[in-house]
Amino acid sequence: MLKKIKVADIKLGMYLQEICGSWMDHPFWKKSFKLTDAKDLKTLSECGIQEVWIDTDKGLDTESEALLEDEARTKVDDTLHQAALSITKPVARISVQAELEQARKTHTKAKEAVTTMFREARMGKALQLAEVGSLVDEISASITRNPEAFLSISRLKNKDNYTYLHSVAVCALMIALGKQLNLEQKLMKDIGMAGLLHDVGKMAIPDEILNKPGKLSDDEFTIIKGHSLKGWEILKGSEGVCQIALDVCLHHHERIDGKGYPDKLSGDNLTIFARMGAVCDVYDAVTSNRCYKLGWEPAEAIRKMAEWQEGHFDHDVFHAFVKTIGIYPSGTLVKLKSTRLAVVIEQSESNLLTPLVKVFFSTIENAPLQPELLDLAQSADSISNIEDPKKWGFDLKKLTGI
Repeated sequence: MLKKIKVADIKLGMYLQEICGSWMDHPFWKKSFKLTDAKDLKTLSECGIQEVWIDTDKGLDTESEALLEDEARTKVDDTLHQAALSITKPVARISVQAELEQARKTHTKAKEAVTTMFREARMGKALQLAEVGSLVDEISASITRNPEAFLSISRLKNKDNYTYLHSVAVCALMIALGKQLNLEQKLMKDIGMAGLLHDVGKMAIPDEILNKPGKLSDDEFTIIKGHSLKGWEILKGSEGVCQIALDVCLHHHERIDGKGYPDKLSGDNLTIFARMGAVCDVYDAVTSNRCYKLGWEPAEAIRKMAEWQEGHFDHDVFHAFVKTIGIYPSGTLVKLKSTRLAVVIEQSESNLLTPLVKVFFSTIENAPLQPELLDLAQSADSISNIEDPKKWGFDLKKLTGI
């Protein structure tokens, strides 16, 4: 694993992957090498270089676990705050509450359509893609009016309907991310269709493996990994399939460092659509309740993904994704500096750090408060930290109205 550390923390036995700074600032002619000579260590500490990258897989790691945790937290905070500061010009949209009813209707239609389509795929029938094209347009329209309404509803799934509703959720996330990346409007239907169809290959995986509650064996995991290629084969035989859907279906498990599957593509060999699919697929997967684990809270998932992003995700695509759903996604339980608890209702159009929240509980008095909507962009109060709703026993669905 690559890690940036201060020169003061370097010790013999570490593998220097890169020395930060111009090559003219230090006397070492090699870009990467294992530090084994005390003279080299002394030279490095005296040449004015402040930081280096080390590879802990090829040499020693730092000794202080506390230091490692602090550096990891700082790196995640930097990533998320950079995304927050680079928020794009806001687009006029309606409120979450105004869009919820239509979003629910569209989501119900999408669930029924995907369930039918995937079951037909399981029976070996060709997919009728023309029938779901208009549905993708409806999802795109809902995302345009207010992305948080449909995205919030899309998180409501259980282990029994996960495969179908995961596809609906990834469809919506792909469209929302595409809009955030300012991709051409004419691409949105194909991008949404790619999200809707990216996991169709799971219909070729035996249920006892797909829904196994325990840990998969190596052989079972190999079978699961085959779903992307099987999905690509299913789509190739379907009339009217677009190239973006074929690409995302086959490559949504690739990684930017080339350690994904099935083709181990990396860097520029991955299309922007495959990179988008990787981020959207992981986010919805880790925030969903599965047959073998409970999902993470959205804000926790964002922080975890920020830890993984190096090597796993495209930097620019991940930043755009953070801007799409927020550092504190709707439905996140937060504690304010005032010690009150609140649930995030809607993102601010100007600052991801100051969402609209509903304050409802006093941690000082350990008692409910009269619910109050608070726009943190217009308030002296601010978010102190994220809270686990399970710890407090709250049903956030009732509080958000979703």
